[in-house]
Amino acid sequence: MADRYEIRFSGAGGQGLITAGIILAEAASIIEGKNAVQSQSYGPEARGGASKSEVIISDEPIDYPKATVVDACLAMTQEAADKYAVGIKAGGVLLLDTDFVPNEPKGDFKVYKMPIMRTAQDEIGRAIVANVVALGAMIALTDVVSKEAGEKAVLAKVPEAFLELNKKAFNLGFEKVKALM
Repeated sequence: MADRYEIRFSGAGGQGLITAGIILAEAASIIEGKNAVQSQSYGPEARGGASKSEVIISDEPIDYPKATVVDACLAMTQEAADKYAVGIKAGGVLLLDTDFVPNEPKGDFKVYKMPIMRTAQDEIGRAIVANVVALGAMIALTDVVSKEAGEKAVLAKVPEAFLELNKKAFNLGFEKVKALM
């Protein structure tokens, strides 16, 4: 892993992307013993406005807790893509929800497209787990933590009644992106 790996999750407030960032940071720090910080930003609208969660993971101490040169970015909405798919480093990656981001941001990075919300709704049966589908997809795309650590962190965070639902969502996101690669 690079000295510092920066991931940005972005979408609409209420989509659970801040939670996805927290889970990724826990997978890296608590489960894999790496250094990790998570920060978040959202507009005055609690639901609907653009929001982001940034996770920085490193084998070394982290001297600055905000993303400066993003290695990987997720954009779940067009507004989020327009606002937050900037600062992706050359050779980085951008994952877009194909149904909600019709205008692909341009840059010197690789773009992957997946119908994240539709996958959660149609294949899992619950749109509410789209953030977990997205988390599985981002872990598959970046290999910043192991699949096992990601799944373990997800399952540690969700209520017992929803363990299987979230496990299925995480693994589906992971496998669908691996198929794209």
